Amino acid sequence: MRFKVEWFNDDDFWKFYAPIIFDDKRWVEVPEVADGVTRLAGLSLYGESAMSSDKANAMANATASGPRVLDLCCGMGRITAELARRGFAATGVDFTAPYLEAAREDAAYEGLDIEYVQADVRSFKRPLFFDTAVNLYVSFGYFEDPADDLLVARNAYESLKPGGSFIIETLGKELAVRDFTPGEWFERAGFTVLTEYEVADSWAALKNRWILIRSAASGPEADALPARIEKTFIQRLYSATELRSLLLKAGFSVVEIYGGWDERPYDQDADMLIAVGRKKGD
Repeated sequence: MRFKVEWFNDDDFWKFYAPIIFDDKRWVEVPEVADGVTRLAGLSLYGESAMSSDKANAMANATASGPRVLDLCCGMGRITAELARRGFAATGVDFTAPYLEAAREDAAYEGLDIEYVQADVRSFKRPLFFDTAVNLYVSFGYFEDPADDLLVARNAYESLKPGGSFIIETLGKELAVRDFTPGEWFERAGFTVLTEYEVADSWAALKNRWILIRSAASGPEADALPARIEKTFIQRLYSATELRSLLLKAGFSVVEIYGGWDERPYDQDADMLIAVGRKKGD
């Protein structure tokens, strides 16, 4: 199935914005996210989520043969690789070629057996193959047609074995309202980053405008980058009840909602919206 070109079909955008999006905080949180995924999906192979360094190294050098995990919109394999280190058979799917190239290089360097697939998540599915599917770090809700979000959820449902789980981590509409700011600026990765946010369609979405201006003191490595980069895009917002309804419509029999990887309630103190759709077992 072919889809029309949309704003995210732009390798240069993802390449230039990678250091901005995936800052140090996003790499530090990897073990916590992987722990949360493992726990919520009931996939722990070891009884304890943490492994000894010897066991972790042994698993990194072995061919993964554990439960199969599908990472949709995997980017540079941030979470995919961590799941593979823990012994899961990990498959990462993304549309962005430079990210997948970096992910494959990192996996080869570590000796990790990871399958990376360049595909549109609206068309990728592998029926009854995976134990768990994930869509993490606010990568849900960017298609122009809202029906495509349901399509992704249905593909995930069809790709799961009976009893499997689909975990989505995103910015809930309630949190977007609570924490709304019209814009901000900060310095990162040799750029001054300017952001503007605008409520769209009565809080159905947020319009994002990101401008990167290269710092004069950014050094010779950044001199090859454009002096100014700009991107505008729309992020569809889901409330907890709306996301639950979407997953139920996709076929999941039960949907659990959490406000963080520690399984806290999704309330006024939530950090994020995590939805876990459970496929009915045999």
